Amino acid sequence: MTELYDEVYAGDQPIIDSLLYPGIFLLSGAPKIGKSFLVLQMAFHISTGTPLWGLEAAQNPVLYLSLEDSRARLQKRLYRMFGEQTTGDLHLATVASRTDADLLAQLQSFLEAEPETRLIIIDTLQKVRESSDQYSYSNDYLFISALKTLADRKGLCILLVHHNRKQRAEDPLEEVSGTTGLTGASDGTLVLTKKNRTDDQAELSVTGRDLQDQRFYLQRDQERLSWNLIRVENACTPEPPDPVLSAVAGLLSEDRPSWDGTATELMKAIGSTETPIALSMRLTTKAGQLLHDYGVSLSRSRSREERLIHLRLLNG
Repeated sequence: MTELYDEVYAGDQPIIDSLLYPGIFLLSGAPKIGKSFLVLQMAFHISTGTPLWGLEAAQNPVLYLSLEDSRARLQKRLYRMFGEQTTGDLHLATVASRTDADLLAQLQSFLEAEPETRLIIIDTLQKVRESSDQYSYSNDYLFISALKTLADRKGLCILLVHHNRKQRAEDPLEEVSGTTGLTGASDGTLVLTKKNRTDDQAELSVTGRDLQDQRFYLQRDQERLSWNLIRVENACTPEPPDPVLSAVAGLLSEDRPSWDGTATELMKAIGSTETPIALSMRLTTKAGQLLHDYGVSLSRSRSREERLIHLRLLNG
């Protein structure tokens, strides 16, 4: 426990704020309900760095495996949704391996060429699974875990498009087809549902390990076939500013882009009333927020005589 508290983690920065984060996510829904249009919409917003439904989207390359489409159909879909808008950071493919090891090798090869990629979409999950007469909890869990290892190592999100069961359920997770090994091994699950297939409105339920449960009420743009936001139920509220982090960030500027010293020295520099140990642990556990909100990176080092805190202004 003591050693763990000495570790500094940058934290998982959102791919789409409040919606997608690094790890494995499932998007499940009935066939032909609009799942592919939704993930393509996400892919475009991330690859261009434009907000989706008012939610901030980090600008990074995206790989979209559209495995149920031909290149011609994908071209028509892109043009209908985005018209003359285009981006070189949205990478598209219509084929991929069905063998687990080969698929992982293909994804790793792509990431070597595009190391800044933060989102990989596989549409659909069934298209990359090896044929089997039985899908057990163990097989489902192992398959997702193999992809999760890659996602965690590279700090990216792998979004798997999947199908719902025919039976409706009160709990959205129970509507996902397959065993609970799929949802159990995933970091988050998005379930897209309609009351009636002919409706132009849908509900997107979002749940996950470190996510607040939310429900997005959406309406289909019949011309562009994209999804527009009507309202959000139980919307995420931003974490309130931490005055200590603000004071720490205030030590740095373009003229002074770095600071090094002990926790005692830092405590005096910002006028904190916390003990040095409490201040050190507070900063260590909130290093991700310090980086994301203030652009200040935190690291620590230890010598025989003392423990040092190192602060660096991002791009400073």
